[in-house]
Amino acid sequence: MTYLETINYLYNCLPAFHREGATAYKPGLDRTICLDNYLGQPHRRYKTIHVAGTNGKGSVSHTLAAILQSAGYTTGLYTSPHLKDFRERIRVNGEMIAEQAVIDFVEQHRSFFESLQPSFFEVTSEMAFDCFAREKVDVAVIEVGLGGRLDSTNIITPELCIITNISFDHMQFLGNTLPEIASEKAGIIKSHVPVVIGDATGEVKAVFLKKAFAEKAPVIFAEDCYRLQPAKTGFSCAAFPALEVELKGSYQQKNTATALAAVEQLNKQGFDLTEQSIRQGFAHVVELTGLQGRWQTIGAHPTIICDTAHNEAGIRYTMQQLVALNHNHIHIVFGMVNDKDVHAVLTLLPKNATYYFTQAAIPRALPAGLLQQQASEHGLSGNCYLSVQAALDAARKHAGTNDVIYVGGSTFVVAEVL
Repeated sequence: MTYLETINYLYNCLPAFHREGATAYKPGLDRTICLDNYLGQPHRRYKTIHVAGTNGKGSVSHTLAAILQSAGYTTGLYTSPHLKDFRERIRVNGEMIAEQAVIDFVEQHRSFFESLQPSFFEVTSEMAFDCFAREKVDVAVIEVGLGGRLDSTNIITPELCIITNISFDHMQFLGNTLPEIASEKAGIIKSHVPVVIGDATGEVKAVFLKKAFAEKAPVIFAEDCYRLQPAKTGFSCAAFPALEVELKGSYQQKNTATALAAVEQLNKQGFDLTEQSIRQGFAHVVELTGLQGRWQTIGAHPTIICDTAHNEAGIRYTMQQLVALNHNHIHIVFGMVNDKDVHAVLTLLPKNATYYFTQAAIPRALPAGLLQQQASEHGLSGNCYLSVQAALDAARKHAGTNDVIYVGGSTFVVAEVL
């Protein structure tokens, strides 16, 4: 098979949640364990760090990988979903897995896949574990796909667990209350393995404390360790004054504190992450890991910003930052997937903006016309466009040089403009 044929096989012959949604969701670890045993348990050949959370887990994962790379560790990074190329999900020292390695993995094990019938994510996770073993990484940063307790990545026993925060997302799988969702995320906490919690209060905090106590796992709350203040090029605190942070967006303040708390814990466990490597990782995370789509400026005159925030909590942060920008008028190119709480998100969008409702080219996309109809119920007005590019072209046509265009609502909308 060619690389394109291999990717088509992965998408079309294995159920892929990121494209199809609930029909592709296969909870439970039985298939993953079976596949992992078949491959010789590759995840046991290197150290791992496990990162869960509703928002921010991608930013924290990439930042930690950048810091580890800067400190000289051969570092694997597994994240999802990808934006442009499937291979973004699996990186070693920032380099994507080779196309031939993807082809070889699928061709070598295809008959086993077809007998086991795993999901796309289960196969992809094991491809990452296998790649990291072959590349002899020192440590791999593993981002949870969905939830935690039943996620395919949860077969690992990491050096450190991280849970960034809890908010409403994927309620049909994880529960309808924050404590229920927190309980699923807390499922990554392992016996005697330290866990860093980025942001938790009240009942959610109690869920984490209860699970950590049951597992005899030391628990560290990032906000108790690092109280950051905005600075000119990032954030600042007593331990790290004037810390340059390449990832922009006010919401990175909590992610930065979480990553710093994680680094401190890793150093206590024997890692050698110097201040120089920490600063290098924060300042050059995009260059070192290839991360995109986090409050990323992709155009000027008018300013064009894209962000992958796609749920109520993430959109709240980005809209607060958007309306605070110095601008004449806001234009918003917006699309969502059909399994999100659309009305909760729409209540957060500014009513005085011009909207360009659209849909990504995936089966899971919410039709632009339906999104436009629901948005009108919230006092949001604009035309709908059947492609993201058409919506962005229209926004560029109507925007003045001192206006701002925001592209978002879905990771897949952002992927199509990058």
